[in-house]
Amino acid sequence: IDFDLILENIKDLNSLVGEGISQIEHTARGARLRQPEPLPLTLYRNGIVVGHGAFRPYQHPATQQCLQDIMDGYFPSELQPRYPEGV
Repeated sequence: IDFDLILENIKDLNSLVGEGISQIEHTARGARLRQPEPLPLTLYRNGIVVGHGAFRPYQHPATQQCLQDIMDGYFPSELQPRYPEGV
């Protein structure tokens, strides 16, 4: 696992979705600006935690796919249904 590549690609992906840029949220009374909620990715020696989910060892196929997506420069495919615009 190339951790440097993962960190570099995460920074690039964050830039793509406008990290730190407010978005307009429409409400019943008008609209307001809001900051998108980040989704933390915690890297450990023997696995990862995505968001507030469970620990996932590197040997698990879903974990390998998630990290491969990031190393290839894409948002993890497992997140696309919940975050179609990226996270």
